[in-house]
Amino acid sequence: MLGFMVIPILDELVALSLKLGDPLADLAILAEGNASAKADDEHFYVKASGYSMRNIGAEGFSKVLFAPILEALNGPDLTDVAVRELLSSSRADPDFYPRPSVETFMHAYLLQLPGVNFIGHTHPTPLISLLSVEGCKEIAAMRLFPDEIVCCGPATAFVPYTDPGLPLARAIKASVEEFALKYEMAPKTIWLQNHGLIAVGKSASDVESATFMAIKAARAWLGALTSGRKLNPLTEENVNRIHTRPDEHYRQELLWAMQRA
Repeated sequence: MLGFMVIPILDELVALSLKLGDPLADLAILAEGNASAKADDEHFYVKASGYSMRNIGAEGFSKVLFAPILEALNGPDLTDVAVRELLSSSRADPDFYPRPSVETFMHAYLLQLPGVNFIGHTHPTPLISLLSVEGCKEIAAMRLFPDEIVCCGPATAFVPYTDPGLPLARAIKASVEEFALKYEMAPKTIWLQNHGLIAVGKSASDVESATFMAIKAARAWLGALTSGRKLNPLTEENVNRIHTRPDEHYRQELLWAMQRA
């Protein structure tokens, strides 16, 4: 009987980051974007500051303690200097790991959500275009085609433009909590106005699927908006039907399994 090879979490995170950082994908250039994965109940890996996802290796990630980051997220405001000091001191081994990204706070919060083990944050050009359009918050709540629902959920959480770092993490937390009250689930995708995309998932494949389907949706929206014709998004009944159909969930699982193969 053939078994599956167990791939260490950090190796999976590196592979995901390289896919998201591929220049041909147009998701992140230079040191844009970041990614993370839960290592265990007390630690997580997150991209270090200044590294590029197009050629990142294991050395480009820092292992960080959840506790001090989450404590700061729920605590008083911090100066920029205090944030840098906290990020440095929160490393599992300050003498070994590089200083983590300033977006470590949002990764720590999202990785604590039920069923979330991986996160990918990117700056896709088509989506940034859409996120710069008036009414983009309303667009986040709509769906144009079934596969967008399957991979990205019934709607997308939306966060108004906020200063990166701790303020952004707190804004994301507020948006996710509002989303959970309405949909009784955590979002699979989060739109950051004039900034980019966050995709979360149980596996690296979940994050990859949600990311690329969100980009396809952004392109579809841009095409529809520039057509000059009346828009025709799926109705709430359409969305709920697809979101709850067992065969759609089965098809989603097959899609992710094929990506992992």
